[in-house]
Amino acid sequence: MVLGTTRRLIKIIAVLVFVLAFVAPQALLAQGCALCYAQAAGSTERFIQALRSGILILVIPPMLLSVMFTVMAYRRRHCFNQELSQEAEAGDAHLLGSSPSQ
Repeated sequence: MVLGTTRRLIKIIAVLVFVLAFVAPQALLAQGCALCYAQAAGSTERFIQALRSGILILVIPPMLLSVMFTVMAYRRRHCFNQELSQEAEAGDAHLLGSSPSQ
């Protein structure tokens, strides 16, 4: 019962964070130095396009790695617990099998 409530709360928080990321003003998301802003404002269209491409190139690989690790962790979330329970069962069976008969 508590586990279902916790999952529901996590889903609600995730949706709220996702919505806030798109609702937040652009000024909050694009904090940059004045020199970079001045250089970009006084440049040609070709330079601005190259700057946008460079930003995408620098952002995409870390995001893909983060998603990959998150998916791997989610898929293996019960693997450790299953190994522990199997070891405990094997240990119990070993103890029961090796006990002297009376």
